[in-house]
Amino acid sequence: MTDAATPSQTQTDERPGYLTGYGTPQYRAYVLSSLLIVYIFNFIDRSIFNILVEPMKISLQLEDWHMGVLGGLAFAIFYTTLGIPIARIAERRSRMLIIVISLALWSLMTVLCGFAVSFLTLFIFRMLVGVGEAGCTPPAQSVIADYFKPTSRATAASIYALGVPLGGMFAGLAAGPINDYVTGENVHHLLESWGWTWVLGLFDWKSLEGWRIAFIAVGLPGVAFAVILHLTVKEPPRGYSDPPGAPKKAVPDGFGTVLKELLNKPTYVHVVAGAAIASFAGYAVGAFSTSFLLRTHGLTLTQAALIFSLVLGLMAALGVFLSGYLSDKLAVRVPKSLSWLPAIGMGLSVPLYWIGYLAPTVPLMIPPLMLAATLHYFYLGPMYAVSAGVVDSRTRATAVAITLFAVNLIGIGLGPTAIGFLSTFLKTTFLSGNDLGLTLQICRDLSVLSPEQVTACRSADSRGLQWSIIVFASLYGWAAIHYLIAGKTLQRDMLSKTA
Repeated sequence: MTDAATPSQTQTDERPGYLTGYGTPQYRAYVLSSLLIVYIFNFIDRSIFNILVEPMKISLQLEDWHMGVLGGLAFAIFYTTLGIPIARIAERRSRMLIIVISLALWSLMTVLCGFAVSFLTLFIFRMLVGVGEAGCTPPAQSVIADYFKPTSRATAASIYALGVPLGGMFAGLAAGPINDYVTGENVHHLLESWGWTWVLGLFDWKSLEGWRIAFIAVGLPGVAFAVILHLTVKEPPRGYSDPPGAPKKAVPDGFGTVLKELLNKPTYVHVVAGAAIASFAGYAVGAFSTSFLLRTHGLTLTQAALIFSLVLGLMAALGVFLSGYLSDKLAVRVPKSLSWLPAIGMGLSVPLYWIGYLAPTVPLMIPPLMLAATLHYFYLGPMYAVSAGVVDSRTRATAVAITLFAVNLIGIGLGPTAIGFLSTFLKTTFLSGNDLGLTLQICRDLSVLSPEQVTACRSADSRGLQWSIIVFASLYGWAAIHYLIAGKTLQRDMLSKTA
């Protein structure tokens, strides 16, 4: 793959790039679809862990705080810290090649998660998944900005951001049923029918648990798609679709210069602050959503995964798309739509989440959570549009990487870990409030307890998680305030105006 495709290969319209975008409409659609698939794989491999929390916890004999660390801190250590250095490389080298290598790496590490035997080995593999995923979004957003004209970028960014809810949805569709219905015996017979005797000798496939098979099954396709992406998607010329007045630098600014420029733009600061808080709440709640349904409503993993991944995932996808689409459509009449749409959406989601998570039955729970999921994801498309719109074409990848550093350090790094500790703390508090002398250690082995003790342990487990989720969902109101404040300077700070 060359560093930049020749315009004649893809560009047939003689009008300037800021009016048309780079390449033909059909090829732009293919590129955006390909990057969306990459982002879907990104979130499948990230989200599958959350779906499989309960079977992993039981298999490896861990507590909620262990799962919170594995789902958050282990992944975030390198995911957040490597994003900026990789983005700096992307300002000078082929962005598409970086995406291809990253996709192959995180997909392979996801496969290896299926072979983890302890907290430590799973921690290492999750950490390496984060290393790979760090090279995805910053270069991808930079590529999208060069393929699409300014008046279409918010929509394009929102379509790309559909990878978040769709990846979570597909993770649930795959992980739940695979865990519940696919066994090691099935895998052994499949490999045997293919004649892969050399693979059969590498591992005792018959002993594989369902959650391990799920990791392997979702990781392998990503490796294959990395090859397809490398062969079919071209590197666009930098700044091709920028308007004539937009700054175009031959050499990207130093990191310190870019950071100073961003910190001097209140719009960017408040959008990142709001997105970080929303991410903190979202990753925390998402890490234990299926566990909530298992503990509070007694569903199977497949049922829980289908509800949160299919029903709520589709509504979240609708919210992500609508945020960018409506922002682009309303930009002429309402220039601050990138600000107030997310603010309204997240603000309204808070009471809906309270109603849903406190509902006594699943049928009463689903409608308010569906609407809440649609509304709270209004922040995601505008986050990317603002991050790429306040800087020039040579520093977009870095700007997006700085955004993701802040958002993911707080969101992925702290969200699941914090809610895991809060859930464990509340569980301990509820256990100490009864006269049965129960502790976390005693509740680990329910088989030796009386029916009354088992009920008390399960009640404390479910109530601790339920109230933790309610606390974290309330934070969307705080995030909404930051997006509202960002609207005051939105038009002044954006270099590539949407209006």
